[in-house]
Amino acid sequence: MLDALGIQKIDDLFTDVPEANRFPDLNLPPAMSEMEVLREIDELAGRNTTGPGIPGRRPLSFAGAGAYQHFIPSVVSYLAGRGEFTTAYTPYQAEASQGTLQAMFEYQSMLCDLLDMDAVNASHYDGATAVAEAAIMAVRATRGRDKVVFSGALHPEYIEVAKSYLQPQGITVEIADSPDLPGAADQSTAALIVQNPDFLGRIHDLSGLADQVHNRGALLVLHVDPIATALFKSPGSLGADIVTGEGQPLGIPVSFGGPYLGIFATRASLVRKMPGRLVGRTTDTDGRRGFVLTLNTREQHIRREKATSNICTNQGLMALRAAIYLASMGPIGLREVAERCYHNAHYAADRLAEISGCSVNAGDTTPYFKEFVLTTPLPADTLISQVVSQ
Repeated sequence: MLDALGIQKIDDLFTDVPEANRFPDLNLPPAMSEMEVLREIDELAGRNTTGPGIPGRRPLSFAGAGAYQHFIPSVVSYLAGRGEFTTAYTPYQAEASQGTLQAMFEYQSMLCDLLDMDAVNASHYDGATAVAEAAIMAVRATRGRDKVVFSGALHPEYIEVAKSYLQPQGITVEIADSPDLPGAADQSTAALIVQNPDFLGRIHDLSGLADQVHNRGALLVLHVDPIATALFKSPGSLGADIVTGEGQPLGIPVSFGGPYLGIFATRASLVRKMPGRLVGRTTDTDGRRGFVLTLNTREQHIRREKATSNICTNQGLMALRAAIYLASMGPIGLREVAERCYHNAHYAADRLAEISGCSVNAGDTTPYFKEFVLTTPLPADTLISQVVSQ
């Protein structure tokens, strides 16, 4: 093409442009991350109004308590919204849906690494149902024991959901508010269920707790924030037998309360007692890799009367979002999210504590992660209404 034009090099095409103007200094600001770009655009859009004098920016919710407005990379919604993935079901005919099964297998694998556990199922409805199913599994695994002890610092709504699962089955529910949690376990206790960070955001040193619980013949169930596991000791390293969690922080919008994602993990020795679906990797007769629903005889569509759970559908699409989020963030990115949560929460707490009449955590010096209790001279409803209006 250069020969046809009678020129020697591409630069000759621009000889009419003065050399001083060919590569001008554009004076551009430093590069920004996707989160920073979206925040900038959101601030510009916030200059608009949705009515007479009403700002157009969407207020953020810092209410916490199991639902968090974390930044979600655009790639999560883009990939999860593809037509091939638009389903909330794990397929019964696994060989017909290899892509869906592989995505779930990747989700399970990443959660196993994050939690330091041997097996993760393909998901539960939410964190509350995961806790309830963990309690039932513990009773089933410790034959002859019919009591489950819940830490009083566990999410109160999770305890209520668990009661609705357990009490009709004749399982005793006990709430332990004493600092001596292992002391609440006796010869009839199947499991001690503890949340860390707890409902109030506090971080507890659980070293040695598993040994104390095991010495009483019970199982230890830990309910965790998956973001926190990128920063603190993994539940597996703490000796947990069963791990549950709310997966909403992993790339899932708050969406007025759902759909969310129940995380459920356990050790290899207990995997046959675990509820929910498991995706496994295998090879066919020709040596080709394939994905299957494994240990199917645990499930209600195979042996209803002996199934480990009555779960018949799960949060497959939400598990996919979590898998994409974890893959896009990577270990370093997830740790950065956890560090930002920690430092931003402490910054906010310090600033709020400077306000006359306000106090944080009522003087409790227990370390906390991304949530804390704020005491104010105003009723909470009044304060929230005033803040939202501004």
